[in-house]
Amino acid sequence: MSPPVVIHWFRKGLRLHDNPALLKAVDYATQSGYHLRPVFILDPQFTRSGRVGANRWRFLVGALSDLDSSLQLLGSRLLVCRGSPETVLPQLIREWDVRRITFETDTEPYAVARDARVAQLARELSCAVTSVTSHTLYEPAQVLAANGGKPPLTYQRMVTLVEQLGAPVAAEPAPRSLPPPGQPAGHFSVPSLAELGVDAEQLGEELYPGGETEGLARLERALARPDWVCRFEKPKTAPNSLQPSTTVLSPYVKFGCVSARLFYHRLADVYGRRGNYTRPPVSLHGQLLWREFFYVVGANTPNFDRMEGNAICRQIPWIENEEFLKAWSEGRTGYPWIDAVMTQLRQEGWIHHLARHAVACFLTRGDLFISWEHGMKVFDELLLDADWSLNAANWMWLSASAFFHQFFRVYSPVAFGKKTDPNGDYIKKYLPKLRKYPSQYIYEPWKAPIATQKAAGCIVGRDYPKPIVDHDKVSDSECPAL
Repeated sequence: MSPPVVIHWFRKGLRLHDNPALLKAVDYATQSGYHLRPVFILDPQFTRSGRVGANRWRFLVGALSDLDSSLQLLGSRLLVCRGSPETVLPQLIREWDVRRITFETDTEPYAVARDARVAQLARELSCAVTSVTSHTLYEPAQVLAANGGKPPLTYQRMVTLVEQLGAPVAAEPAPRSLPPPGQPAGHFSVPSLAELGVDAEQLGEELYPGGETEGLARLERALARPDWVCRFEKPKTAPNSLQPSTTVLSPYVKFGCVSARLFYHRLADVYGRRGNYTRPPVSLHGQLLWREFFYVVGANTPNFDRMEGNAICRQIPWIENEEFLKAWSEGRTGYPWIDAVMTQLRQEGWIHHLARHAVACFLTRGDLFISWEHGMKVFDELLLDADWSLNAANWMWLSASAFFHQFFRVYSPVAFGKKTDPNGDYIKKYLPKLRKYPSQYIYEPWKAPIATQKAAGCIVGRDYPKPIVDHDKVSDSECPAL
């Protein structure tokens, strides 16, 4: 007769390092002589919803494949189940005689409700449940308690709380061995892209392969430049460089392929050796604290991802304009800087944070006066690093709905990109139809003489759209939504 089973349920924490919930599963299974079965559940609610874009599916498949390979090196494997967790896990408890389930704590409202249902179902079947926080630097409840039971509503307040709490706990090492999984019957392979409804031939080059292995390698490449790490200032990186001017670790931290705590402490090591380094909010440590700030606020603010019913969000009567929204999301606004950013997003799944600022401002308070909720949903589909808390918070910030309220301080869709790329090389890369335009017109092709447009092989209004709004007029006028 096969021994009972312990399940470690992988969700976001798709890694072996700094995975305390996995380590608890290993300890329990080892001490009890049980099998340990690492499980990931592919929920059809997401595969059929259209909420996840093709690039993010590819990243997930890569992360799962990498995790499976790492587990196999330790004599185990990843068992990918299909179905809703509330259905799959009770079935596994019965079929495998599961005595304990461990998983990493998740603060998103959907996940909190799901995990509560799963825990109740497990208890009814005499199966213990253990969850451990490791997706954030701190226990969100710990930060909340330090602030008198309320979420901090300014970044500086968050920094003050963190200084009081001290450094986050150290990252845990990966297990050196795993109890055997046994031989469960059934189909548990990592899904193919085809199974997820993704046509691999329609995807571009995979610039950011998913997985812990690639994520840790990317982290090491960043840390190998200590001078750059210590001088890093978020506003001084280029949003339109042809190669990323930042670490592009955000997708790996979002999926938990790289631990935020490991990232924090490795940075601290570099800072400690150098002694002279930038500080929050602009430093790399500062970026991790922004993430922490938004996680804490998001976890403790009802309706955080919408305007109505959200106590911290300004209630603005935004305009509904489906045509403008579609033009923005598809990169057809007639403003090459905006369209190039949205094209890169759709093709690659990642854009620089300042590029995100520019296109978010354009959609909302800057030009189109369309609700930030619509933009948030587009980013949620297309970004590799789409993260519920950060996505909602940043869109509220950039639309001046929460955290930041200087409504009329807008990014110019012409001048902003010119500051770091006056020749328009970024635009020419992502909008090749404008490649032959002289640099003096690349940001405003509608101003080029018709002879210049013909010579460039791109007539504005025929081969490339005219601007859908006049930025100079709409940015200077009172917002029609107010």
